[in-house]
Amino acid sequence: MSYSCAVIGLGSMGFGMAQSLHRAGLETYGFDRDAERESRFQSETGRAASLACVASTIDAAAIVVVNAAQTEAVLFGDDALVPRMKQGSVIVACATVAPDFAREMERRCSDHSVQYLDAPISGGAVRAAKGDLSVMASGSQAAKDAAKPLLDGVASTVFDLGESAGAGSAMKAVNQLLAGVHIATMAEALTFGLAQGVAPETFLDVISQCAGTSWMLENRAPHIVDGDYTPHSAVTIWPKDLGIVTEIANEKGLQTPITQAALAQFNAAVAMGLGAEDDAAVAKVYAKAANLTLPSKDTE
Repeated sequence: MSYSCAVIGLGSMGFGMAQSLHRAGLETYGFDRDAERESRFQSETGRAASLACVASTIDAAAIVVVNAAQTEAVLFGDDALVPRMKQGSVIVACATVAPDFAREMERRCSDHSVQYLDAPISGGAVRAAKGDLSVMASGSQAAKDAAKPLLDGVASTVFDLGESAGAGSAMKAVNQLLAGVHIATMAEALTFGLAQGVAPETFLDVISQCAGTSWMLENRAPHIVDGDYTPHSAVTIWPKDLGIVTEIANEKGLQTPITQAALAQFNAAVAMGLGAEDDAAVAKVYAKAANLTLPSKDTE
């Protein structure tokens, strides 16, 4: 049986996911507000159509946008996707959002007989392009069944976190707490070493093989070593995601001082005009405060 899907949001994660789905043999459409990204994907697949034209034919739509507001706009905004989709089709919602928002979207999709899978993703752009993501999925069994071909195409690991939306987003918030703190801590440690004469490349070579390493250190420190802040995950992601963590924690009366310290550094990076750079650029906050010079990209 043929399976048709769309990826809405062709950023660093969404583009790779769309490529993985196309490579897996699924009929895949890609859409983005950036016409250049959309055209680039269409040139790879030879499949061009408007979302309005294919909405009623697709079996699944992966929503890979930045935040809750963009997710809601795609699903129920001026050009609402959900009312156009066929009964039994599924929304696979991948943005980092608050659990209550995910539950609300599940309810509203259900009103249109469309399934909703709360399915935040993790793994980075490289793994997205390899179809090797981890997905934190929660939703009805019908939603999981409807999304299975899409999930098989983009993920090597799908965690089943329950029968209703919200649990997936709660787990993603846990992940983002750790990931954001790890990036900020990596930047702090790298510049701490630099202040003592430890070159960033030496820091990476040694610490990546010692107990102080982390996936984020190994993934982001090379950006600093290379002086290349081309955004794979932008600084602006973290005020949003750590803000979600903060909101949830406050609702539960839980203190998150380490999260707050990391959040302050990302906010400082945004204030320095670094918001559109790769999130490893948070190291520049530390470097500026201590008058340290980080590596710069070779432009020769």
